[in-house]
This record gives sequence, structure tokens and C-alpha cells, in this order.
Amino acid sequence: MNFKWMTFLILLIGVYACSSFPYAKTNRQYNRQAKALAKKLIASPVTQSEDQLPLAEKWVGTTNFDLRKPNFVVIHHTAQNACDQTLKTFTLERTKVSAHYVICKDGTVHHMLNDYMRAWHGGIGSWGNNTDLNSSSIGIEIDNNGFEPFEPAQINSLLKLLAQLKNKYQIPVDHFVGHSDIAPRRKVDPNIHFPWKTLYEKGYGIWFEPDTNYQLPAGLSIKHALSLVGYDTKDSIAAILAFKRHFRQDSARLMSAADSSVLAQLIQAKLVK
Repeated sequence: MNFKWMTFLILLIGVYACSSFPYAKTNRQYNRQAKALAKKLIASPVTQSEDQLPLAEKWVGTTNFDLRKPNFVVIHHTAQNACDQTLKTFTLERTKVSAHYVICKDGTVHHMLNDYMRAWHGGIGSWGNNTDLNSSSIGIEIDNNGFEPFEPAQINSLLKLLAQLKNKYQIPVDHFVGHSDIAPRRKVDPNIHFPWKTLYEKGYGIWFEPDTNYQLPAGLSIKHALSLVGYDTKDSIAAILAFKRHFRQDSARLMSAADSSVLAQLIQAKLVK
């Protein structure tokens, strides 16, 4: 085989390899966007200041800084039918949604976005005084339609991922929350089948069993109690349902004495912290 034919064959194989992987094009777009953001990061602060500021004649840059790090993990279910469908959703610009990680049913983990970058996974929501979770959190999507148990392989991969994130970024134990926790009026994920107690036993998130020794103080309303935990209580029913899905693994809107005892323990844990 002569040199020209060998070169042609190599190029043909390269083109075929790229065309056989459906996300080659969006990966190139990722690299372009990342490079554009990198240029903003290395630009001197002087170039970011408005003209009307009385800036010093010579710029002095501090030597004490690093990257901003995530401080929350928000867990979602995809509410779609397959991992491939979610990957496609997160690579179409028109959808305006994304996540840092996607975990498929077989446990495969897709790390779709650098941890230090801001994914569009939380939307409008809040947890306590934090009203922009996208800017301070890692978003993890788990392939699940919301009405089925999660696969053991998924949970095993999730636990490994959470260990990595917790150790790397020193994420507080109570900063592992669900999408419905931060957006109770809009979302239900990861819903009642998600094993929050298992996560707690491994060191991620908080969990309490009902205990008759704990009840809400007289005069403290359920709505106020939920707001002390972190929930947005503009819609008190939505907040109750979000609490019940996470901490009681049911979807009944009525609060029982057992529910109230768990809520009381969550508040005490907040106060002790």
C-alpha cells in the first residue's frame, strides 16, 4: 500500500470514529466554551472594572486566592426513560438544563461538567438563605423515572461519587439535599423511593427516626418549623410534601406525631450545628 492510500485510510478511520460517537460535536463545543471561560478567569481584574471607578494607576494583584468550590450536592432523578435520553437533553442548547454527573442504571457515571463550573440543574429554588444553589452546588442526575426503585449499581456508584465530592470539597454532612428540598413548589425528585437513610448511614445527609421524646415546641407552627430546617414555605403544603418525601419516604400531606418528632430533631440538629 502506498503512502497516499495509507494516509487516506487513516483519515477515513478517524472520520468514522468521530461520526460513530454521537457526542463528538458537543464535546468540541464544550471545549470551546471552557476555553472562553478560561480567558475570563485569567483576565486581570482591571479589565473587569467599570470605567467610572477611580482605579489606581497601577494594578496590584493579590497572591491569596483559589477556585470557588461547591458547598452543596443536589440529587435529582432524570424523569426520563433512559440514560441516553438524558445525555441528549443535556447536550441540546435549547433545553437550557445540565448537571455535573449523570448515573445510569448499570452504575456508569457520566461526568459531564467540570465541578468548578456552574451547571443549570437547580433552577429557581432556595435552601435557607441560599437562593442560588446552581452557583454553590454539584448537580447529580440519576437515571430513574421517579416511580421505581433505584438500581443497586446506581446507589453503589453514587456512594463512591459522594465520598469523592465530600472529601475533595469538604462538603458539610447536612448539605446533601434533593431537588424537591430546594424547589418544593416545582419538583418532586428524587422522590420517595430514594434511599436517603442509606446515604445517611454512609455519612451523607441527615436522618432521624421518630422519637416520642421529641416534639415541636408549643406555639411553633409546622410552616415555621419547616422554614427553620431550610425549606421555602411560601406554599406550605408543597413544603410539607417535600419534607415528607425526603425524611418520611411518603407523599401524604397530613403531619402525624411521628412526622413532627422527626421535624423537631432536624431543628435541634440545626441549632446544635
